[in-house]
Amino acid sequence: LRMLCDGLVVAAGTLRHEGYGADRLDEARRAWRREHGLAEYPTLVVVSGALDLDPAQAAFTDAPVRPLVLTRAAAEPPPGLTDVAELIRCGDDQVDPAAGLAELRRRGLGQLLCEGGPYLFGALTAADLVDELCLTVAPLLAAAGPGRITAGDGSPPRHLPLRHVLAADDGVLMLRYARDPGEAPPVVA
Repeated sequence: LRMLCDGLVVAAGTLRHEGYGADRLDEARRAWRREHGLAEYPTLVVVSGALDLDPAQAAFTDAPVRPLVLTRAAAEPPPGLTDVAELIRCGDDQVDPAAGLAELRRRGLGQLLCEGGPYLFGALTAADLVDELCLTVAPLLAAAGPGRITAGDGSPPRHLPLRHVLAADDGVLMLRYARDPGEAPPVVA
């Protein structure tokens, strides 16, 4: 999925927790992207209301494309963050997902892949900005753990019909759900 996107969107907590590094692609993958009208690398977009980010993290320092950080108006960046990333202020008291996505699209990032976390995905869902869901089901049995894939304010349920199913040899299922083709895509003003 990262091969197909213009921007890779991730919440600051997920970036920290999962230890994101730079998204480097080999020459063959960069050539494939160029041949399909895409930039050589997707742009990393970090969403952070508090700007509790480490500018020395490899996701920033080794990034092949300058990362973007969506944040709120009054957030104060830590020293060095503006040296390694561009801040986009969208929202007063909290990050406004619709305004942030509108600015990303204005910058040419039309195909966005959101990798989480649950509060970011919940905010995008509550704002009715999600048009597709890719879900992986792995054959692992585990005791109680994390809850839903979204967190935060609730929203009315939206039916997303199943579009594709891929089954791997190891029993993993990859499911793709998307809005109906005739349904208007989310409008981001």
